[in-house]
Amino acid sequence: MSAISRAIRACASRRNLSVQAPAAAAAGAGLAGRRAAAGRDGRDRRGGEEKKDGRRVQWVFLGCPGVGKGTYASRLSQLLDVPHIATGDLVRLALASPGPLADQLTEIVNNGKLVSDEIIINLLSKRLEEGEEKGELGFILDGFPRTIRQAEILEGVTDLDLVINLKLREEALLAKCIGRRTCSQCGGNFNVASIDIEGENGGPRMYMPPLLPPPECESKLISRADDTEEVVKERLRVYHDLSEPVEEFYRARGKLLEFNLPGGIPESWPKLLQALNIEDPDNKRSAAA
Repeated sequence: MSAISRAIRACASRRNLSVQAPAAAAAGAGLAGRRAAAGRDGRDRRGGEEKKDGRRVQWVFLGCPGVGKGTYASRLSQLLDVPHIATGDLVRLALASPGPLADQLTEIVNNGKLVSDEIIINLLSKRLEEGEEKGELGFILDGFPRTIRQAEILEGVTDLDLVINLKLREEALLAKCIGRRTCSQCGGNFNVASIDIEGENGGPRMYMPPLLPPPECESKLISRADDTEEVVKERLRVYHDLSEPVEEFYRARGKLLEFNLPGGIPESWPKLLQALNIEDPDNKRSAAA
């Protein structure tokens, strides 16, 4: 991993990113050279054939805040037996740790801004360094890259297999984000929004039922400080401004798969597996949310 570490530091430096060692020193190390066949049995579940070079998948999930990147990336991570690395989770862990970085991130997040490349790369570096110590292979990145500069750095140190761009209608995104809740006691994630939207151009209605908590969690639900309509709209605006170049970057390389979510998890999960040509013969994850 040290070789990739040096590579991403060099790439970041060439793009004038103020990446600090030793945290950034592991970033490239975790991003390139983690190539082995998908699945615990060493077989590529996209086609059922073992990859000739013994690689595990190296995938990225793109999509607006609240679209469900974490949900689907996590399910695929379990199915393919590769780590799911979500930069949003890394940011939230940093927010929960006292210090100047937490104060800086609180101001950024509460105002609906995107966290800087420098901070994201440093957080990702630390996570990859920890993964190396555990012997992790392959990855599904969620929330990185979010800017063209990040995409260029990633391109310089690894060869991604696939970039999955999840899409959802904006009115559904707003409702999903505003409806998010977390149990302050058990940490479970829920959503109180019931989304029922007319289909576009005569298409089918979009229905996404709420994901309600069990009775013991009902009185302990809290919402994120940044899950207000004003902040969510600002996050979406900023995301769209930055996402188009990133999408085009991967589209031009023939690596972008655009997937329009047709509804909630029960409807979308099997269709996503079909789009990826993945089978789950053990049926370990039911489609139910």
